[in-house]
Amino acid sequence: MKRTKSESPNSRRFRLSHFLFGIGVLYLLFISFKFPHFLRILSNEVDDRLDGASIRGSEDSDISKSFVSSVYEDVIHRRLEDKDHDSPLRPNKEPVKEEEYGHESVKQRPPRYGRITGKLMEERKRADELPVLERMADEAWLLGLKAWNEIDKVDEKELGNNSVVEEKAESCPSWISISGEELEKGDGLMFLPCGLAAGSSITVVGTPHHAHKEYVPRLAKLKQGEGLVSVSQFMIELQGLKSVDGEEPPKILHLNPRVRGDWSKHPVIEHNTCYRMQWGKSQRCDGLPSSDGEDMLVDGYRRCEKWMRNDIVESKTTSWFKRFIGREQKPEVTWPFPFIEGRMFILTLRAGVDGYHINVGGRHVTSFPYRTGFTLEDATGLLVKGNVDVHSIFTTSLPTSHPSFSPQRVLEMSETWKASPLPKHPIRLFIGILSASNHFSERMAVRKTWLQSAAVKSSDVVVRFFVALNPRKEVNVELKKESAYFGDIVILPFMDRYELVVLKTVAICEFGINNVTAAHIMKIDDDTFIRVDTVMKEIDKLPHNKSLYMGNLNLRHRPLRNGKWAVTYEEWPEEVYPPYANGPAYVISSDIVTFILSQQKNKRLRLFKMEDVSMGMWVEQYNNTVSAVQYSHSWKFCQYGCIEGYFTAHYQSPRQMICLWEKLSRGRASCCNFR
Repeated sequence: MKRTKSESPNSRRFRLSHFLFGIGVLYLLFISFKFPHFLRILSNEVDDRLDGASIRGSEDSDISKSFVSSVYEDVIHRRLEDKDHDSPLRPNKEPVKEEEYGHESVKQRPPRYGRITGKLMEERKRADELPVLERMADEAWLLGLKAWNEIDKVDEKELGNNSVVEEKAESCPSWISISGEELEKGDGLMFLPCGLAAGSSITVVGTPHHAHKEYVPRLAKLKQGEGLVSVSQFMIELQGLKSVDGEEPPKILHLNPRVRGDWSKHPVIEHNTCYRMQWGKSQRCDGLPSSDGEDMLVDGYRRCEKWMRNDIVESKTTSWFKRFIGREQKPEVTWPFPFIEGRMFILTLRAGVDGYHINVGGRHVTSFPYRTGFTLEDATGLLVKGNVDVHSIFTTSLPTSHPSFSPQRVLEMSETWKASPLPKHPIRLFIGILSASNHFSERMAVRKTWLQSAAVKSSDVVVRFFVALNPRKEVNVELKKESAYFGDIVILPFMDRYELVVLKTVAICEFGINNVTAAHIMKIDDDTFIRVDTVMKEIDKLPHNKSLYMGNLNLRHRPLRNGKWAVTYEEWPEEVYPPYANGPAYVISSDIVTFILSQQKNKRLRLFKMEDVSMGMWVEQYNNTVSAVQYSHSWKFCQYGCIEGYFTAHYQSPRQMICLWEKLSRGRASCCNFR
């Protein structure tokens, strides 16, 4: 609408201010009458939904106290993959107000595999009213209920001597081929049913795309220009089992040829690994040959071969000088970069004894040594993506079985490995192990190694696995059978996913206080090897009258604000995390655990999707409000792999567990860095 010339600016501002004032009054009236009612409804929903939920334990006869379930649904989990990857906006100085939802203690249930009961199904009708993060947890509970109903339909006779999985399992093919069209239909992912073995090979036939322009904001800021760069690159990844929903599958091998180069302005091939969204140190091949030293070779091959580079040209002076001093000139054939835009290539990836070997066009190009924590048999997926047209893929010499799909091959049903009943007397240390449902071989390796230590056998230490449910019915059936036989598994009644790991930590705290009376509680992962006696000696060195938080501590770590796994200011408004111990292994004293459980019972326990950061946050709160905490740091609680004289070693495969135990039995705390 065209304004009249007689209309003054002051009158326009006057009408606008009245309009905004009216909107503000209506908003305040809405908040006054509706918002408290909304909070009451939401709080009641959470309480009702959690009423009746129980944690499933396998110990029918040795549970001496009621195991109060604290696996509750809180507004803490976020699907980062659905959010914009740009840096989140900084909020106002006023911090984000934390919503305090919690869980009332449930009544004691029979010490069998419990069921999710109560009003959960009724509340599902109102699920659309819940926040996205709470709906995620709500879905995990509903899927858990469905999974246990399916397990209960399995006849008890089927859980006898014959494995349900074994009856249905078929041997895996020794070779697989797939066309480019089939690969595209599968979103670039090829399934390798039983992973790889030494001698397995994968051949990829493809053509790199011609370069295209991409906008790089940081480059635009640095060069004050358009920020456009020419890009042509693709990735070939060996991926592991995706055992926990919401977590990226581990990248056992990440191979990234960059045809147009990167910041170096030269074509490169980058190799790396990634586990639980933590990248390792990359190996870059840029056309310069790597060292021929024995420690730098992989099965006798160089890690990086030489190819032609435009910036390295031998001068005439250097050439004349070599002839003058009589140095013999060896004939040398130099090849160009193996990948050229628009030209077909044939890449063969072969699994050797010490690492992977990559040949292109029949010539060896790079080799990448195996890394601690990644096994060939777990490479059950091949992903090809990026600027490349794949014509076909061939895989040969594949293994025909996999322990995670064939638990009967790794579980040794022997009385030797059964857990002892829970002691009635107080114990020195309770160890809770986070494990995935299909990690049968990892749990068996733990039982056969450090669970046989003198401290555990003497009942000074109690150890239990904490496992959530799997989407596959066959795995859950085998898990129930394993739990019933060995008596060392606590099954949590929700579908496993990465965002809910923190709830397992709360469950470990509850078990350590309500089912046993432990002076200290330790949380570890199932790929962590512990020198139990040594850890207990470290605890004994510190004052017994002080609260304790022990591990590999991180100080003033900052949240990542960019990328796929960024932490938004809504999730974490502070600029730094509190001091926290790395998740693979840490110890806390029972008084801190009691405080955590009281906060949870009073609906004041603040949770965060990263369980180790959550623990650091709770300990800091205890330190600031209740009593001073003894923070004890040691690098020997290894975050990545193993070091000599370790207290705990992380990323250890079942074979490495056996090797570490054999060395420890001979009095040597040395590592086993092989696959």
